[in-house]
Amino acid sequence: MANKGNKKRRQFSLEEKMKVVEAVDSGKRKGDVAKEFGITPSTLSTFLKDRAKFEEKVREASVGPQRKRMRNALYDDIDKAVFAWFQEIHAKNILVTGSVIRKKALNLANMLGYDNFQASVGWLNRFRDRHGIALKAVCREDSDRLMNGLGIDKVNEWHAGEIIKLIADYSPDDIFNADETGVFFQLLPQHTLAAKGDHCRGGKKAKQRLTALFCCNASGTEKMRPLIVGRSANPHCLKNVHSLPCDYRANQWAWMTQDLFNEWLMQVDARMKRAERRILLLIDNCSAHNTLPRLERIQVGYLPSNRTAVLQPLNLGIIHTMKVLYRSHLLKQILLKLHSSEDQEVDIRQAIDMIAAAWWSVKQSTVVRCWQKAGIIPVELADSDAEAASSEPEVAIEKLWRSVALATCVPSEINFQDFVTADDDLIISQELIDTEIIPGMEAGENTDEAGSEEEGEASLLQQPKITITEAISSVQKLRQFLSTCVGVPDAVFGQLNGIDEYLMRKVTQTLVDSKITDFLQTK
Repeated sequence: MANKGNKKRRQFSLEEKMKVVEAVDSGKRKGDVAKEFGITPSTLSTFLKDRAKFEEKVREASVGPQRKRMRNALYDDIDKAVFAWFQEIHAKNILVTGSVIRKKALNLANMLGYDNFQASVGWLNRFRDRHGIALKAVCREDSDRLMNGLGIDKVNEWHAGEIIKLIADYSPDDIFNADETGVFFQLLPQHTLAAKGDHCRGGKKAKQRLTALFCCNASGTEKMRPLIVGRSANPHCLKNVHSLPCDYRANQWAWMTQDLFNEWLMQVDARMKRAERRILLLIDNCSAHNTLPRLERIQVGYLPSNRTAVLQPLNLGIIHTMKVLYRSHLLKQILLKLHSSEDQEVDIRQAIDMIAAAWWSVKQSTVVRCWQKAGIIPVELADSDAEAASSEPEVAIEKLWRSVALATCVPSEINFQDFVTADDDLIISQELIDTEIIPGMEAGENTDEAGSEEEGEASLLQQPKITITEAISSVQKLRQFLSTCVGVPDAVFGQLNGIDEYLMRKVTQTLVDSKITDFLQTK
C-alpha cells in the first residue's frame, strides 16, 4: 500500500491528450481507449470534458504539442510578441540562440512600455516550454557544415524518410500541393526590365499586382479553384459581377496573410468533409502558413525550409507554365488593341479571367512531370509524342512575342522568358518587423484591410452592363462568324452550344418567374 501511495503521477502532453480524444471520436469504446493508452476511466472523462480547451490551444498555436501544463505567461503581450517574431525567423530557417531570444524579448518589452521586465534564463526556459521550442547549441564548425551541406543532405533525408511516411496512406489523387505567386497583372513587354527583381513591398506598384494561390494533386486529375488576392475590395470592373472563375479577396498589400490562408484551408476542409475524403496537403513554411486552424480532413505536411525550389511541385514548372499561358493571353490582347488603338492596360477583371484560363489550361502531363521531378511520385517513361506536341505552342508564342516586341519597341536584350519571370521575386506574404508586431499586440491591427475601390483603376473605364438579350445576340453573331471559317473543330461548336443553352435556360426562367409575379400581382 505504501508503494502504491508513493507512485508518481503521470502527466500527459497536449499531443497525447488529443490522440486520446481522437481515438474516442473514431468510434472506439471508451473502455478500450482507456486500456490502449493506460489511463483510468476518470482520466479519460476529464480529457473529454476539457477537449474544447485543448482544441483552442492547438488552434491558437499558443502551446507546443509536448506541453503538459497550460499556464499563461505573466507578461502575456511580451510572450505573444516574441513568439510572433520567433515564428517569422523560424520560417526563414535562421538559427536562433537563447541569448538572441532574450535580447529580442528585452527590446520588445521596452517598446511595449515594460521597464521592469527581465529576460532571465528562467523566463527563457518557461517561454520554451510554453511553445515547445527546442534550442540547440551549434559550434562554428557545425554551423558551417549546416549551411554548406544542408541542401543535398536535407533533400535526400526528406525523400528517404519523411515523405515516404507522409504519403504512405494516400493515393496520388489525394496528395496536394498549394503555393502562392505574385503577378504584375498590368505589366507591358516594354516595362519588363524595370520590373525584373522588384520585390514590391508596397507603394504605387502594390496597386498593379495580385497574389494568386494555386493547388493541385499529384495525379494531375484535380486542380482547385484559384484564390486571387488584390489591392481593392470593390474595383469598378467587378461592379455587378456575381460569378468569377476564382475566389477573390483583398487587402492593402495584395498579398497572402494568415487569415486569408486559414479561411481558404477551412473551405477546402469543409469540401473534403462533404465528399468524405481525407487528403495530404504539402506546403512551405512562409509566414502566412505558420499558424493553422484545426482541420478534420486535411493532414498538412511542411516542406523542408529553403528547399522548395527542388521539392515543391508547383515551383518546378506548374506555376511557370501558368505564367507562360497568362503572358501569352496578355500578348494576344495587346496585339488586338494595337490594331484598334485602344489602351493596352488590362483591369483586374480581365486579369482574373486570363489567370484562371491559364491555370485550367495547364495540362495533366505537365502537372505529373513536376510531381515526378520533386521525387514524390515515381517517374514513368516520358511520352515522346506529347513532348514533341508541347513544343509547337512554344514556337507560336515566340512568333507572337516578336510581333508585339517589335510593335512596342521592346529592347532587343529582353526575351519572352524575361517577360514571363519578371514578377517571380514578388513578396507573396507578410514579413513581420518589430514596428508591425507591437501594433498588432496593442490594437489588433487588421492587415487584411483592403484599399479603396478607386485605387489602381482610375485610368480604366467602367464597362457598361450587358443584358442577357445582348449576350444571346453575341452568341448568334459568333455562330455566324464561325460558319464562314474553314476547319473549325467540332469542340468549338460544342462549347458554343453549351453557352447558348445556358443563356436560353436563364432567360426562360426569368420570363417564367416574371409571368408568375405578374399573375400574383393581379390576384
